[in-house]
Amino acid sequence: MSTIAPTPAPATLPLEPAPAPPARRRRSGRIRWGMWISLAVIVLFGFAPVYWLLVTSLTPSDRVFAFPPALFPTQITFEHYATVFGNAQIFGYLRNSVIVSVITAVLSVVVSMYMGYAFSKYRFVGRKSLMYFVLSSQMFPQALLLVTLYLVFAQFGLLNTYLALILSFTTFTLPLCVWMLKGFFDALPDDLIEAARIDGAGPWRIFHSVVFPLAAPGLVAAGLFAFVRGWNDFIFALTLAGPDRQTLPPGLVNTFISEASTSWPALMAASLIVSVPVCVAFILLQRFLVGGITAGAVKG
Repeated sequence: MSTIAPTPAPATLPLEPAPAPPARRRRSGRIRWGMWISLAVIVLFGFAPVYWLLVTSLTPSDRVFAFPPALFPTQITFEHYATVFGNAQIFGYLRNSVIVSVITAVLSVVVSMYMGYAFSKYRFVGRKSLMYFVLSSQMFPQALLLVTLYLVFAQFGLLNTYLALILSFTTFTLPLCVWMLKGFFDALPDDLIEAARIDGAGPWRIFHSVVFPLAAPGLVAAGLFAFVRGWNDFIFALTLAGPDRQTLPPGLVNTFISEASTSWPALMAASLIVSVPVCVAFILLQRFLVGGITAGAVKG
């Protein structure tokens, strides 16, 4: 009995991609150069103010307004930083800013996460109207709200207190935090909630055991937004807080700017120092800002 040897498969040559037409290569090159130029402009736009802040803070006072301005400082001094660290009032302003901003962020996140979840996952009469009503507070001018809040706080004896600043900051941060978290809850699959409900979990447990861990990036993003909003506010802190409760923005202005003169280098040094906590907060929490942790949470 004869056997038939298997026929070897014909060797196949690797296929090489066809070269792109010259016109297409030129178009790709222009797009690449356009992207690099756009990126350079964005980086320059973002870092130029910070660089000028640093240069001014290191320049001696008698050379700050020299013309033409020096792109690189020829003389460097740290006396302005010594002036800032030697002023005890600035640390009081820093303490007030930390207290007010942190509590504002926590209060905004706690309230907005329940409101955002209710707007996202529950259907009730007047839901959309209530959502737009919450957002409508952002449409009013700050001066109008400032006068109203000043009269209300004066009536209840809350002027020159931390509570007045926290409540006033929350009026601005809460609506945007609610809408921000509503959009985040919308992205969470309803199958997760339905599966937990089938397993016997109640609404309270579903939110805190299932939804809350998945919503951590959104909560952190909303908290950072509220923190920065409270940290940078000027007009409310200047009007509603007395000298003992003023935060950094009005405190630095009152310290380094007067009718007779302005110490620009010291003001730039102080501004650079007080921006460090916000930068550190973004660096430490940036990993929570990356979404997509729910990818693959539901199969099928």
